[in-house]
Amino acid sequence: MSESLDLEVDGHTVTITNPDKVYFTKRGETKRDLVDYYLAVAEPIMRTIGGRPVLLERYPDGASGKSWFQKRVPKSVPDWLQTTVVSTPNGTTSDALVAVDMAHILWAVNLGCLGFHVWPTHAGAEAASTFPPVHDAAGTVLPPTGVTDELRIDLDPSPGIGFEQLRAAAFAVRALCEELGIDVRVKTSGSRGLHLYALLRPEWDGYQVRAAAVALARELERRHPEQITAAWWKEERGSRVFVDFNQNAPHKTVFGAWCVRPKVGAQVSTPVSWEALEAIVPDELTIATVPARVAELGDPWADRAPQSIAVLLEMSDKDMAAGLMDAPWPPVYPKMPNEPPRVQPSKARKDSGD
Repeated sequence: MSESLDLEVDGHTVTITNPDKVYFTKRGETKRDLVDYYLAVAEPIMRTIGGRPVLLERYPDGASGKSWFQKRVPKSVPDWLQTTVVSTPNGTTSDALVAVDMAHILWAVNLGCLGFHVWPTHAGAEAASTFPPVHDAAGTVLPPTGVTDELRIDLDPSPGIGFEQLRAAAFAVRALCEELGIDVRVKTSGSRGLHLYALLRPEWDGYQVRAAAVALARELERRHPEQITAAWWKEERGSRVFVDFNQNAPHKTVFGAWCVRPKVGAQVSTPVSWEALEAIVPDELTIATVPARVAELGDPWADRAPQSIAVLLEMSDKDMAAGLMDAPWPPVYPKMPNEPPRVQPSKARKDSGD
């Protein structure tokens, strides 16, 4: 392996060890290539994830090697590294890395981070929370989220769903959001799905943002019942695009915009314009192609403005008034008020004797 490389970034010295180590085997790209990629997209990536806590997906031997998720930063870190306290759904806290600047990003890359999973809040949001406390079904006060300033709409392909159907679903989401006065932008997931984001005004917490996401998913299913589903249980989805509202559950992270996936082809979760979505091939958006794309086309998310989800919360209230229950929560969350039983429908029918 080659000697270490010292880079001066944002007023800090970041040491890159073994820069020639191959991280992505498809084209032989190295750790240094990954560093160069992030430096090339520094402006747009800091615009989207800057100041947010991140969970690290570490692959110290490259995309083909062993991995683990790391929410807590190691004990031995540079004195300039900034962290913030974040909570899990059960209230456990940890010190997470904050994407303050590119020095922080490259410090994580040197540890073998091949995936930044980003909170929809900014550092310190939980500690600064002024929202009323939220209780679970047992009456226990849940960890606060503070201001949650991104709505994240994850379009998840069910079996039999290809990218054409995902793309059509994305345009359906855009049409509904335009009707509701909400500006949403799209990015590839870097894997099989598509993510739509709306930057939000600093007026809602994570519980409210999830309620808005549930209302949006249900309205999409009403309008496009053959193409889109809000069904949490896989057995009920069929060959439809699932709108995964629980990606907005409080304290949940989503793979970051402009971040590189731990795949041998070094695919990037890439923001694209709605016009470009018509023709893109997601697997072709890699560390080898995205920098030139940004240089030519710019950042399609650069002009995002904070949006309101008030209309979605009104839709949520109407659903509840009409007798709908809350949508199911992920199993790692405590049982929530007005939540249906956490058992798949076929098993519930079997247990009831039907």
